Amino acid sequence: MPRNTESEPMPYDLNDPQDRKRAWSDYLWKDHGILRERFHNMHEVGGGMWRANQPSPQRLEALAAEGFKTILNIRGTQPGVCYYDLEKEACERLGLTMIDMPFGSREAPYVDRMQRAAKIFQTIEYPALIHCKSGADRAGLISVFYRLVHLKLPYEEAIEHLSLKYLHVKAGKTGVLDYFFETYRAYNAETPIDFMEWVETVYDREAVQNGFMSSWWGNMLTERILRRE
Repeated sequence: MPRNTESEPMPYDLNDPQDRKRAWSDYLWKDHGILRERFHNMHEVGGGMWRANQPSPQRLEALAAEGFKTILNIRGTQPGVCYYDLEKEACERLGLTMIDMPFGSREAPYVDRMQRAAKIFQTIEYPALIHCKSGADRAGLISVFYRLVHLKLPYEEAIEHLSLKYLHVKAGKTGVLDYFFETYRAYNAETPIDFMEWVETVYDREAVQNGFMSSWWGNMLTERILRRE
């Protein structure tokens, strides 16, 4: 039966020269890797943690040479996708520990994923690198989370990693990440509470997701479409 290539990617056999060539072509053009050849959007988070955009195998070689030990892939586990297969192969070859830790850029974070991430921060070898695709939104989310939970930095200092400086844009659906942290900030101002304790005992993911979407679409309707005073 023919394979549905539109909904399911054809797997890459990186031992096959033609497949490896296809994977590289897809990485450079379909995954926009060509834009990341020189620009890595790499910044220090603190405590041995760094953030960046999707690293190429050559970039991973450079990181390994610099002494990096762990790569946190927050794009998720996607075997059969060019960037994932190339990254996994390179990490195995270079002795880098690659951990798949998926998060979304347009959704309120899930509690269980944050709990897992907090435990991972305590057990991995450093220096470590957090990466998503562009190093802007999901990398910003995890950088702020890391600073709050692992480094125990003040909110105003931690939240700096979710900003335009790192190419994060608050307008649009990625603004849900800002809304998530703002929800904590507002609650903490009234009832001081540790961030992780808030996540586990107070945070209502569905309410945050729905509250943000209501606000986002409402603003779009009143300010940009109806142009109300």
